[in-house]
Amino acid sequence: MPPDRKQAPSSPPPIFDEHTAVMVDERVTLVNIAFRMLGCAHEAEDVVQEAFARWFALSDEARREIRSPAAWLVRVTCRICLDQLGSARARRERYVGDWLPEPLPDDSRWASTGRNRAGDPAERATLDDSVSMGVLVMLESVTPAERVAFILHDVFDLPHTEIAGIVGRTAESSRQLAASARRHLRSDRRRAVTAHQHRGIVSAFKNACEQGDLDTLISLLDPQVIVRADGGGKATAARRAILGAGKTARYFLGLLRNRFAQELTEENVNGCPGLVSHVGGEVNGTVAFAVRGGLITQIWVIVNPDKLHAWKEPGL
Repeated sequence: MPPDRKQAPSSPPPIFDEHTAVMVDERVTLVNIAFRMLGCAHEAEDVVQEAFARWFALSDEARREIRSPAAWLVRVTCRICLDQLGSARARRERYVGDWLPEPLPDDSRWASTGRNRAGDPAERATLDDSVSMGVLVMLESVTPAERVAFILHDVFDLPHTEIAGIVGRTAESSRQLAASARRHLRSDRRRAVTAHQHRGIVSAFKNACEQGDLDTLISLLDPQVIVRADGGGKATAARRAILGAGKTARYFLGLLRNRFAQELTEENVNGCPGLVSHVGGEVNGTVAFAVRGGLITQIWVIVNPDKLHAWKEPGL
């Protein structure tokens, strides 16, 4: 009898075609776009997953007819984000306390892939600032279409001719949408300090908190400083904004004093100097700052554990 021959296992049908392989390489960019639009990492991941699902739902013939899978996927991702942004306001009205964008540690995954272009620098936001808490909070105040046009053009360098098809407007209208969002950003960044000055003020704030120095703490704060805290109903946090230097200073002194064995470290939060709170070796909160004219004008405290996964599981 002839020797037994092992039958080679049949190869599974290919999952990726040539265009799909190129598209998968764009995944990091897609997640970055979605995060800047939604302000939430897991929602951004879900959006990109849905966009991929729609790609694979196409027939082989339909996929072959798409000249640029990457551009197709950007359009689909942005349209899903637009749908989510349209319903976000209603969802956030049910949110317990203030809703704030998710804080991010320093991580190359969140670096924008936009390229510096020649032209008027006033037309572009600083790319390094595109995930800062100040920019993300500002983007909450513009319309979804303005947010999409601004992010795609100013951060990711897409031309308005392409953005127009995503937002359902003309190229000129898309240009106006981005300009409107840009005006909001400019007004928010007046009297901004350098990164070195920002870090020095955050360091002084931390030291004053640790030493219980009320007078020094007040001296670092703008008289009209605003504090917003996000606990999401899952961690103790102020449910209304805290206004004024005196109230803010007393709030932070009490917050630090009431946290057993709390340690504050100076770390970048969304690319800007901030503070991270640790209890028992685990991150339990982040503090981000806006500094204008040498004084702290806004403070964002995030203690909702659902928004701190990136700090507890770095690199995931």
